[in-house]
Amino acid sequence: MSVDTIAAISTAPGRSAIAIVRASGPQVTDIISRTMRQPLPERRPLLRWLRHPQSGERVDRVLATYFPAPQSYTGEDVLELGCHGGPLAPQLAFDALLAAGARQAEPGEFTRRAFLNGKLDLLQAESILDLVDGRSRAQHRAAVHQLERGLSRRIEELREAIVRCEALLVYDIDFPEEDDGPVPGWEIEGAAREVLSRIERLLETAAEGELLREGALTVIAGRPNAGKSSLFNALCGVERVIVTDEPGTTRDAVEALVSLGGYPFRLVDTAGLREAAGKVERLGVEVARRYLAGADIVLFCVEAGRHPSDDELDFLAGLEGGVPVLVRTKSDLVGTAGREPFAELDAPQVPVSTVTGEGLGELSDRLVETAFSGSLALEAEAPLVTRERHARELRRARGELEAFLDARSSSIAPEVAATHLRAAAHALEELLGVIAPDEVLAHVFGEFCIGK
Repeated sequence: MSVDTIAAISTAPGRSAIAIVRASGPQVTDIISRTMRQPLPERRPLLRWLRHPQSGERVDRVLATYFPAPQSYTGEDVLELGCHGGPLAPQLAFDALLAAGARQAEPGEFTRRAFLNGKLDLLQAESILDLVDGRSRAQHRAAVHQLERGLSRRIEELREAIVRCEALLVYDIDFPEEDDGPVPGWEIEGAAREVLSRIERLLETAAEGELLREGALTVIAGRPNAGKSSLFNALCGVERVIVTDEPGTTRDAVEALVSLGGYPFRLVDTAGLREAAGKVERLGVEVARRYLAGADIVLFCVEAGRHPSDDELDFLAGLEGGVPVLVRTKSDLVGTAGREPFAELDAPQVPVSTVTGEGLGELSDRLVETAFSGSLALEAEAPLVTRERHARELRRARGELEAFLDARSSSIAPEVAATHLRAAAHALEELLGVIAPDEVLAHVFGEFCIGK
């Protein structure tokens, strides 16, 4: 249990109807007495005047709620104040809590205390950050499932299976006179292979899990004046870049995080690909090529009614990364014949008009299917690996299980083989936060904002 009491403004700065200011720790009841001059009932919101404890000046009329330990978010005594929003009222309420004995919370300290007090495991704590940062329904669904311990339960099942294998192997070591121990050795190895297979299946979700958190990098490319910026604005739903008839207007990459079909995309408008005349435009083309090298999807724009040049076809064929989708822009300017797909291209081809809106829905659907086909195929309640920390510990566990099976197939002593099972379980315990090195906790909770 913490020895000091923390406080913070939990609402983002800016004008708002209400703001939340909270405190957590052993001095909460004393702070209530000093700032409100009377106690609060448990878990029942009441309107009270909040006063500065030193001057007695009224700060704001707040909706105050007291949550006694351990039935609170942090597992400690917690005070939550709903005060008026805006730049000043929340700050004055916060100052009153500090004057009454609290100190300012560090980033993520409320959630860190919840973790240390057993209210959350580490995977759940990370899901709260994903909920706060989420910008698409798919991100939100994945974060809620993790907050409900969907991934935690799966990891616990895997850990328990490994521990059972270890216990059976240790029995065989301690009682060698028993021919096969409580179960034959091949059953232990079969159980380890099953755990290994389940870890592999989880790791297969890591790539798309990362895309759900970060957004699929989708680069719009093509020659100058091919309609790239108009397409970018249409997909963003707002005019972000200047659109003119003059080629080469876009001279730098412009990026926006958008939600299409409920899935996140990092959309990038780039300079037109050509031999640039000026230094600024040439630098823009170089930036475009760097984005293209790391793209998940490339939307290559070719005006409807125009056949791609040999250079454009060579460009599409030579893409190292990123799945190409050919966008036939300005389709409203041509007839049906000008929208026919090019037979020599295997890439999906979608005619689009940013003037009439034709094809934008089909293009959004195509992007979702291309970037998130695995997520669409997953069961609604299937857990996803969404962070590199998760994948790293799962790879660690996988490596130890592979080492265990190698040891069992050779003449290595069973005592040595058992150490690999223990190490595999240890990796999953670190993933859950059962074992939590300080540097891991500092990294996880350092990503949070103050007040969460």
